[in-house]
Amino acid sequence: MKAKGLLMLGLGIAIACFSDRATALPGQTTAEVAAWIKGNPTLRTYSGQTLLIHRTDTPAQRFTFEASVLPPGLVTPSGDPGIVRTEKINLFDMINGVTFNRLQESLRSIYGLEIYQDFEQARVIYSYPNPAMVQQARTLTLPLQEALKGELRLGSRFAYWVEFPQPQEGKPIMGKITILLKSDLDKLEAQLRNR
Repeated sequence: MKAKGLLMLGLGIAIACFSDRATALPGQTTAEVAAWIKGNPTLRTYSGQTLLIHRTDTPAQRFTFEASVLPPGLVTPSGDPGIVRTEKINLFDMINGVTFNRLQESLRSIYGLEIYQDFEQARVIYSYPNPAMVQQARTLTLPLQEALKGELRLGSRFAYWVEFPQPQEGKPIMGKITILLKSDLDKLEAQLRNR
């Protein structure tokens, strides 16, 4: 099962790197995104999956892809319920860990080179935690909050939110990367700064 999953991921990466196919992204309709997800070999949908893909290779390894009409962060009215505003990749891997580079490679394997380059060239506009946040988490004995690292990036096409806990000991075992509309970035940044 694990070998088959790795083979499919490798095939998806190869297709993403060598094809110039259109992708469904935030700002498109739910129908367009659902059709793209269904045809994306990296995502491999199962019966009944449309905007949410959840795979478990083993209990220690999980992958989730979610396209949502809601903006990221705290729930607020979304505007047009037929337009996707965010697409999120969640990884959980107790065996191999989840690094920043692995999140980037997941982005590339799903979306291809153009979006990967937009992410790579995007400007970091906010990163956390800052020293005050770390001290507050230590004072309140909140080790998960202390370990949570993240950043917001602004690219020429989209905004990106990367987040993963970096424990003091051991390797990070989960992380997420979210593509969002640039128009939702200011609201998300304000929410993250006021956590």
